[in-house]
Amino acid sequence: MFKIRFNLSKNMGTILKRLMSSQEQEVLFETVNNAGIITLNRPKALNSLNENMVKMILPQLQEWERNKNLVIIKGAGDKAFCAGGDVKVAIDKVLGPNFFHAEYNVNYLIGKYKIPYIAFMDGITMGGGIGVSVHGRYRIATEKTVIAMPETKIGLFPDVGGSYFLPRLQVNLGLYLGLTGDRLKAKDVVKSGIATHFVPSRRLYELEKLLSRCASDLEIRNLLSKFNEPPEEFSLAPNIRHINYCFAASTIEEIIERLEKVKNDWSVKTLKTLSGMCPGSLKITLRALQRGAQLELAQCLRMEYRLACRATENHDFPEGVRALLIDKDNNPQWNPKTLEEVTDDYVESYFKKLPEDRELKFFDAKL
Repeated sequence: MFKIRFNLSKNMGTILKRLMSSQEQEVLFETVNNAGIITLNRPKALNSLNENMVKMILPQLQEWERNKNLVIIKGAGDKAFCAGGDVKVAIDKVLGPNFFHAEYNVNYLIGKYKIPYIAFMDGITMGGGIGVSVHGRYRIATEKTVIAMPETKIGLFPDVGGSYFLPRLQVNLGLYLGLTGDRLKAKDVVKSGIATHFVPSRRLYELEKLLSRCASDLEIRNLLSKFNEPPEEFSLAPNIRHINYCFAASTIEEIIERLEKVKNDWSVKTLKTLSGMCPGSLKITLRALQRGAQLELAQCLRMEYRLACRATENHDFPEGVRALLIDKDNNPQWNPKTLEEVTDDYVESYFKKLPEDRELKFFDAKL
């Protein structure tokens, strides 16, 4: 009798330890068959990334690249894959650059990952969440997927490699999404080119189990094709030619002029959206996307790191986070206040090289 009780209590202790460790761990790692599986485990915070999480992910990805056939990344809970980075910490002049440094290294590794990297973008996927998905080989959207890069609203710019992937989307769609922060949902995410496949969320569990048994990229591609549902008409289709025309302009002022000429419900709404964004962020974002179109991912991330560090040192980013996320008065006091006041010198000051010891260094940089 004593022995049975002892075993029961011992088992309960093991179960409790596991429960406690899963509650404490912000990222869960497990290996199933041929796959390494990452679960972003902050469901109450919509799985938002912090420095600790990205510092845990990087070495695990490096290890799995050597000894696994594929990696799957997903979010805990049923609301979000990853709603972004922890911007309340990112505005700090010291903690912010540390976070961006670690995060951009993860984005860089995903972009050059040798084995298939598969992101289940099930639920809200914004900012940093796009950074840990869009650079991977396969990106799965579901009916719950909502994507956006809303950084211009908080005095920042679309980072995590946004300057690389956004200008490479069709018909100037990336410039539109990056400047307006507009949201795409479900099958639209595939139509835009941000996701590669659409799979209903109820089938993800089955897909994950079958993927874990795949031994080659060909097997993975064939399996994803079987689960994939064809996209419907793009919700932005009626205005694609307007997006292409308006967002081909070389300045924010000219984009606004072209939108004013279009004169339909979409253009009126887009003008209103842009008027609510940080003027400095709009001009910095446009320049970053224009330059990023000609750069490799690593070069884009180095450029973005300079911009991000400067954002922590300037007024607008901390002010935007204060107004929208801390005090929530929704009344940011931007400086410069208007597009006219955002000079070329101001924009260029963000892009200047940092002192050499502060530049972004990648984990595989040769000393």
